[in-house]
Amino acid sequence: MEPIKVDQVVIGSCTNGRIDDLRIAAEVLKGRHKTPDMRLIVIPATQAVYMQAMEEGLIKTFIEAGAVVSTPTCGPCLGGYMGVLAKGERCISTTNRNFVGRMGHVESEVYLASPAVAAASAVTGQISCPCELN
Repeated sequence: MEPIKVDQVVIGSCTNGRIDDLRIAAEVLKGRHKTPDMRLIVIPATQAVYMQAMEEGLIKTFIEAGAVVSTPTCGPCLGGYMGVLAKGERCISTTNRNFVGRMGHVESEVYLASPAVAAASAVTGQISCPCELN
């Protein structure tokens, strides 16, 4: 099977930005960096989750991995702003919807995944299993 390259990874949202989700993603990203030519966006579900992630050092891990960490908000998941996909772009996301045009252009693609798979994909630049990382 040919690898599926991604242009963007979104970890979190109001639906899948729980502290456990962020811990899993941070564990995969710790000591690693995202692929240079892609976007990595992390969105904690709530202010309480954001604060806990800060206290646990998860936000630092995400920033060191090259992520943009947002305050809890709607954004790329609904195609509103911050990570809206252009024509032909692909995203792997931990959000809960991927119908046509949901995150941007109708000719973009969104793959839904677990936080671990999304984080591993940020490191490799293609849809990847965390077990494939060195």
